[in-house]
Amino acid sequence: MKHLFIVNPAAGGSDHSEEIRVKVEYVFFKRGRKDNYEIYITKAPLDAIDKIKHEAEFEDHLRVYSCGGDGTFNECASAAALLSNVAVCPFPIGTGNDFCRMFGDEQSLYKNLDALIDGWETPIDLIRCNGKYSANICSVGIDARIGTSVHKYSSLPLVGGSGGYVISAIVNMFQGISRNMKIKSKEFYTEGKHTLVCACNGRFYGGGFNPVPDAMPNDGIMDILVCKKVSLFTFASLIYKYSKGKADEFTKYITHLRTDEIEIDFNEENVVNLDGEAIFTDKVRIKLIPRALNLIVPVGMHFFDSVKPDYAAQPAAIL
Repeated sequence: MKHLFIVNPAAGGSDHSEEIRVKVEYVFFKRGRKDNYEIYITKAPLDAIDKIKHEAEFEDHLRVYSCGGDGTFNECASAAALLSNVAVCPFPIGTGNDFCRMFGDEQSLYKNLDALIDGWETPIDLIRCNGKYSANICSVGIDARIGTSVHKYSSLPLVGGSGGYVISAIVNMFQGISRNMKIKSKEFYTEGKHTLVCACNGRFYGGGFNPVPDAMPNDGIMDILVCKKVSLFTFASLIYKYSKGKADEFTKYITHLRTDEIEIDFNEENVVNLDGEAIFTDKVRIKLIPRALNLIVPVGMHFFDSVKPDYAAQPAAIL
């Protein structure tokens, strides 16, 4: 078995490569671990995908530790999708880390290398959208447009990350909240102006929005929220409760579907959010792929207890 540490030197706003190297060497050398390992520093976007796929060809079993944020984890998960000999987990050093938020008080275990290396593995579902993958949340609409524009404003002097999000939200709201969409999912069909469509495999996105608090990444189903066109005033009153998982209080505006596929057609090109990464298209095809990714679960985590195998290791000390 090989342990591959994929390090994004740009994650979190500073280079954590040396810090990770020290931690990894401590875990393997001072604790006497015999498994083969490699620390790989990514050189460009999507570099991790090529590296993981190459290593997977030569290893009976490959465990990948995504040292970065949600974008890095998305690359690693995409590379490992449908590969039975590869398992992946986040080792979060990014700014958002929304995938890890799903695990609540246990999310800090994903920063414990001992617990990860000794961890067990369980299959989770992936969302496939236009040939790309999402382990967490895929969305289109005002939220995706805001998220895509954040970096444009957060780099301005004296603005910063949170300020950039506020500016992006204001600009996009006044450019028009809704877009024309044709939305189809099995027995469900609607067309006209809509504010957003959010397909949840996980629970958090956008730096803390939690639209479906009980979504599970291994239940073979997506929780999808379809929000109709709303006024600026209604959107302002709706968005807070939406972010806190109370969308079902607004059935007049929001339809909650539980399904494994949905199609969305636009009149023009729109942005799609895939775990914080953006793609642009006028046709969106979203489908859930059950048990598509082997997730490494840290020792001591109880989130997946209903599927936890009997041979799982005992809790390890925090490094």
